[in-house]
Amino acid sequence: MPSRRTVVAVAAILALGALAAVLILRSGPQGSTAQPRAEAHGHGHSEAAGHADGEHHGSAAASGHQHDEGHADGEHHEEGTPASRPAPPGAQTGHDEDEGLIAMDAPRMQAAGVQLAQAGAATVRSVLQLPGEIRFNEDRTAHVVPRLSGVAESVSANLGQAVKKGQLLAVLSSAAVSEQRSELLAAQKRMALARTTYTREKQLWEEKVSAEQDYLQAQQALREAEIAVANAQQKLAANGAGPGSGAGLNRFELRAPFDGVVVEKHLAVGEAVQETTQVFTISDLRTVWAEMRVAASDLPAVRVGETATVRATAFDSSATGQVAYVGALIGQDTRTAPARITLPNPEGVWRPGLFVDVELTSSSSQVPLAVATQAIQKLEQQSVVFVPVAGGFRAQPVRLGRSDARTTEVLEGLKPGQSYVTEGSFMLKAELGKASAEHAH
Repeated sequence: MPSRRTVVAVAAILALGALAAVLILRSGPQGSTAQPRAEAHGHGHSEAAGHADGEHHGSAAASGHQHDEGHADGEHHEEGTPASRPAPPGAQTGHDEDEGLIAMDAPRMQAAGVQLAQAGAATVRSVLQLPGEIRFNEDRTAHVVPRLSGVAESVSANLGQAVKKGQLLAVLSSAAVSEQRSELLAAQKRMALARTTYTREKQLWEEKVSAEQDYLQAQQALREAEIAVANAQQKLAANGAGPGSGAGLNRFELRAPFDGVVVEKHLAVGEAVQETTQVFTISDLRTVWAEMRVAASDLPAVRVGETATVRATAFDSSATGQVAYVGALIGQDTRTAPARITLPNPEGVWRPGLFVDVELTSSSSQVPLAVATQAIQKLEQQSVVFVPVAGGFRAQPVRLGRSDARTTEVLEGLKPGQSYVTEGSFMLKAELGKASAEHAH
């Protein structure tokens, strides 16, 4: 039988062997760190997959998984949990579902002035648009001339001044008007003498003192004197001059023919003028003409009495007038006919020389589905209208047909009776652009 010392020695050897085995097992993964990281993990996981659940090495398996959690996202293994996998490209997330939605509640709609309407049938008018220019209303424009030669003594009217009918514009000194007034005075003297002679001869004839022939001659002389006075008066009136006074026979006054504005002035104090010199131009700007040239193919749509809309090209303003004249002849060079529209101008907005666009309705047709033209916006070269959805609005692409200034036909994209934004669509477009810019950042 072995001795006690032998038994103790064998037990000590077995304990040292077990201790060495444990140390070797624990130092095994640490000793393999020199291998590439991906290879070490591949070996650890494949070996673990070959064991039963109860055969996993406790510390080694735990260490392996802890080490895997420490990797960056790019180093995750395909065997990772589904929650750790990145979303595939193009996958729609909750944020993408909200993209394009313009969130807006009722108070914000009211504050932004957003108004809705329903798409439906409407009348679309085909509009003929012609270029034109504002001109003076020649029926209410006067070119003031002296009608008598003279020299300007005073000029009271200024360029651009508004004047009333009969208001003094200038005073001229004219030898011609002095002669005419002298002629009138002489005729009046002769008429007075002839009247006295007639009265005396009539009385003598009635008293049977003088012959009837003397009475008739006196009557004839009186009639001739009256004609001479009337003739001298009419000469002065035709020249715009009154009888005047003895101290101012040569004084000649120029006065405004009607209410208007002095749009041209060609007279200064001391300047000599002839009877045909145009010294002032006065125009009543309460009405003006919009003149245009109409091609032969467009003449059927331009008729006298037709209502037309005139729009300024330099600023945002429009007015409605009537076609007052269409030329009967077509120009040989331009192959167009002149036409004009009489336009009311109570505030003086339409100034002569202003370029305008004239719109006339050439035809009209009924369409089954249309929206207000102002509701249409452009997004990336695509025509859209904004429609209400849950939580706000979205841009709805549409295909358009015929259009005029107020109404546009919709061929695709909307249904009859569908609501859309008719007022405030530009503001919604701005909001959408702002949201897209923020999302891009």
